[in-house]
Amino acid sequence: MCSSDLNKLKRNAKTTKVAEPSAAIDELNQQIEEMGQKIETLVVEQADLAKAMEEATAVRDKEKAAKLDTIADAKAGSSAVKAAIAVLEEFYSKQAAFVQQVPEMQAYKGLQGSPKGVTGMLEVILTDFERLAAETTANEDQAAQEYSEFMSEATASKKVKHDSEVKLRLEKDQAEFKVRDRKSTRLNSS
Repeated sequence: MCSSDLNKLKRNAKTTKVAEPSAAIDELNQQIEEMGQKIETLVVEQADLAKAMEEATAVRDKEKAAKLDTIADAKAGSSAVKAAIAVLEEFYSKQAAFVQQVPEMQAYKGLQGSPKGVTGMLEVILTDFERLAAETTANEDQAAQEYSEFMSEATASKKVKHDSEVKLRLEKDQAEFKVRDRKSTRLNSS
């Protein structure tokens, strides 16, 4: 072989030797870029979840306070109506003794037994208060359960995303180390 052929073979060998690490470095750089994009996406998704959880908590706290106020008002109204009914029943029972003393009043019994009477109206109001308290309590229980489920799912999802982010950051760091190592090895062997 002539020296020019020998030089050409040496040049080709060195070119191949340089090209192989360059291709590997290019591939690692591509992987590093993809991992970086995935990391950014995971960070944004975690921030979005945290924001959604914070907003859900604020809405839930406000909703809970309003429902608890409604329940307390309904119970207070129910107690007041029960007291009013008791007062009316006591009043009408005392009137029976008075009616016995005045025979002309025996015919009049008041509207106490009538469904349209004051007592009947109060009984309707009482059932309205009791129904409001029961429905609001049921709605509150349902909302609390939905909130709890959302927070549980969001927390689990956020943890998975965080764990993926940490793993990707480690893999990215390792790939960046390999790139630096291969570049320094290539420079030292030239």
